[in-house]
Amino acid sequence: MLTAVTGINWGDEGKGRMVDLLSEEYDIVVRYQGGNNAGHTVKNPKGKFVLNLLPSGILRPNVVCVMGNGMVVDPDHLTKEIQSLREQGIEITPENLKISDRATICMPFHVLQDKLEEMRLSKTGAQFGSTQRGIAYVYGDKYMKKTLRMGDLLHLDDAVKSRLATIVESKNLIMENVYHAEPVDLEEMWAWCQRHAETFKDYICDAGAYLDEADRGGKKILFEAQLGALRDVDFGIYPYSTSSNVIGAYAPIGSGLPGRKLDKSIGIMKAYSSCVGEGPFAAELGMTEEEKDKLREVGHEYGAATGRPRRVGPFDIVASRYGVMCQGADELALTLLDVLGYMDQIPVIPKYELSDGTLTDRFPMGEALDTAKPVVEYLPGWKTDISGIRKFEDLPKETKDYVRYLEKAVGCKIRYLSVGPERDQYIEIQ
Repeated sequence: MLTAVTGINWGDEGKGRMVDLLSEEYDIVVRYQGGNNAGHTVKNPKGKFVLNLLPSGILRPNVVCVMGNGMVVDPDHLTKEIQSLREQGIEITPENLKISDRATICMPFHVLQDKLEEMRLSKTGAQFGSTQRGIAYVYGDKYMKKTLRMGDLLHLDDAVKSRLATIVESKNLIMENVYHAEPVDLEEMWAWCQRHAETFKDYICDAGAYLDEADRGGKKILFEAQLGALRDVDFGIYPYSTSSNVIGAYAPIGSGLPGRKLDKSIGIMKAYSSCVGEGPFAAELGMTEEEKDKLREVGHEYGAATGRPRRVGPFDIVASRYGVMCQGADELALTLLDVLGYMDQIPVIPKYELSDGTLTDRFPMGEALDTAKPVVEYLPGWKTDISGIRKFEDLPKETKDYVRYLEKAVGCKIRYLSVGPERDQYIEIQ
């Protein structure tokens, strides 16, 4: 059984919370793309956890977690993240965490280059809103074949050092001549690799072979994405996207099972819209500043990786329908539904108005998206706390109507409703 849990919108949909919930029924949880540039916040009986690199299944002792070949791994950050979780009582060993030998290493100079470039772009207002974690630069180097992979840490011989020297030489052409920064020191980078090799040597393995054997043995595998469809490098709001493929179809490829097909795709979307970083986000034009401030505070809308205030707005049907299509979602989870309990009327966006005055319910790209304005409609609010409800039939009529309206509007069944941050605060619709 191969199931992907993916984001329908711009990220921040609550995927970590849903993976933590669903992983009880799975043997293995795999992260298949991205790095530590986004985070999953999970709250359960053990406490509150912020995960940037580790799969959310790491919080369940009976689940094996895999960091797939599609990921970019910053060993400095991973070391700190593991230590933080251990301090919170989470056991992490080579038995329950496996790192693909094909995953790409995010080196310190990738992080530095990210910061230098964002600083350069900010002088003219052209910055991307990068998290400055080095993600775009390590992915760029990956496709130029100028990176090391986690498997290289298992045999740091002369051949690997020679490759690293070539990489550093190339990188210094940019560091010194473009940014006028200090050159990267080869010996420092070699010592850095040696240090992390000692830390992670027992965790690095052929993850594809492990997953292949597990799948053939009937194990249930859950694939976990970072960010959402609208941040996908091919299908998202390029160039304000991430640098990898977040869509569910990539899950087997980025995990180590390129020949397999998904059995199920579960899409996650919020009961309203939120977005971190730069780029077109028509939904935020659908509320006043006062309304957005209220929603941001009630929903605690601040980035898990950066702490940045998220941009917010009404539920965007246009964007969500597109995201459902991109993810090939078979069913959906609607998160943070309880947040809307304070609203007299709940705004939704069924269409965009383009710059030429035409209306569209299809998600546009390029200049059309940059200038699109939301057409806002309103549904009745329920004005009550629903966080204690565990059955769909017990919800207020207005809440049920809102869920059914969204379900029909995006064209996919909503199976799960999150009505609070705790592990048991959800409703499954049969």
